[in-house]
Amino acid sequence: MPGKDLNRIKAQSALATVKENPVIAAIAAAPFVAALVAVWLLVGGFAAFLLLVVYGIVAVVVVKRR
Repeated sequence: MPGKDLNRIKAQSALATVKENPVIAAIAAAPFVAALVAVWLLVGGFAAFLLLVVYGIVAVVVVKRR
């Protein structure tokens, strides 16, 4: 299927970009990490864990929709 090959090419390109310049990945992940740390400090570890689970669920839903 052509669509599957295109996704594989995109994934390989993204991985190559992260390997070449990991700062790009750190900048992209910074808001999520900052929100997780803020929730951890303000509310507690359990709420931060729930936020991490929500992030995971959202990631799975977004990947499944593509």
